Amino acid sequence: MTNYRRNFIPGGTFFFTVVLAQRSAQLLVQHVDTLKSAFRTTRLDHPFSVEAVVVLPDHLHCIWTLPPEDCDFATRWKKIKASFSRHIPKDEQRSASRIDKGERGIWQRRYWEHTIRDERDLQTHVDYIHFNPVKHGYVDRVRDWPYSSFHRYVRSGMCPLDWAGGETISGLDYG
Repeated sequence: MTNYRRNFIPGGTFFFTVVLAQRSAQLLVQHVDTLKSAFRTTRLDHPFSVEAVVVLPDHLHCIWTLPPEDCDFATRWKKIKASFSRHIPKDEQRSASRIDKGERGIWQRRYWEHTIRDERDLQTHVDYIHFNPVKHGYVDRVRDWPYSSFHRYVRSGMCPLDWAGGETISGLDYG
């Protein structure tokens, strides 16, 4: 088994990519209110701030900052995934190993995590998150994707409505 190394920093800020097991699924946007509810419910017992987020049909990216004494993002993801899974219809395909483990088979088991190092790294990842729907061809302009913290950034004056109006942002190709 692969030995995954996580960087647990109390009060840290982290970039995450979390993906559905079936990459062609549309579950996250079809059930975006259920996903939002899973985030809200988890934050009640395990607080964190969401610095930026984008929800796409089959994956999401977000940046969280944890409380100063806390480094347990793994429990938060476990609770979010479980809550979301409990509240959507049970019609996904499951492998034999998922059936044996009693898993729904909605999410990939692992997720990508990156520790944000400084303000420049934070801004690069926020830009990546907000530009992601354009990158994947869902919209031509960032402002046209409804499931993004970009709109919060515009309302707060942190970003103009026409930011990255369809142009490629250099240095943000994560594959």
